[in-house]
Amino acid sequence: MIRSFIDSIRDLLPIILVIAFFQIIVLQQPFPNPVEMLIGLLAVVLGLTLFIQGLNLSLFPVGEGLAEAFAKKGSVIWLIFFAFALGFGTTIAEPALIAVSAEAAKVVSAAGLIEDTSAARSSYATGLRYTVALSVGFSLILGVVRIIKGWPVHWIIIAGYTVIVILTQFAPREIIGVAYDSGGVTTSTITVPLVTALGVGLSTVIKGRNPMVDGFGLIAFASLFPIGFVLVYGLLF
Repeated sequence: MIRSFIDSIRDLLPIILVIAFFQIIVLQQPFPNPVEMLIGLLAVVLGLTLFIQGLNLSLFPVGEGLAEAFAKKGSVIWLIFFAFALGFGTTIAEPALIAVSAEAAKVVSAAGLIEDTSAARSSYATGLRYTVALSVGFSLILGVVRIIKGWPVHWIIIAGYTVIVILTQFAPREIIGVAYDSGGVTTSTITVPLVTALGVGLSTVIKGRNPMVDGFGLIAFASLFPIGFVLVYGLLF
């Protein structure tokens, strides 16, 4: 725990030095409420320490353990269902996605693409959230199948972005930025550890798979698929 605390301080030190440099040297102003800022900084360090410790104690072992158990069970159907449920469940309640969806609904409403009512905006935002969550679920299905089959990850990425570039030419301008941002908000603090553990655990158990080569890449899919799904959502709705 002490080592994790020291590591957290070391990780946050660069941004602290940058802020201090610009505040004191460039702006030549004292820090407002230094005591409150110090307390807040300690809270951030402690929170980061507990978060990293929690990942190591629970999420990583649970994700790897479930992946190994499903692989040993030999049921591809259950493994695919688990991957979809994991992607959908960790994404649908993501606070960043909720915020982006709400803002997107306001922009689309202001552009006159949907009715300017709270019900219409809420419906659009909810549909956008479910679209992104479904896309992450399907991306993990593809990721699991890729690990099982041993497909090269770069060909899938190239093909995916080619489709996205084509879709971008036809999608409404108001949805393009939202679509590209949706790929970023899906890589949350919960999704990333679990997805990483799933990929590494699965590639460790399957014979002939290398965890370094085959275990990673699922997060790239989880960022790629939402862009395409949201562009299609914009075209349809």
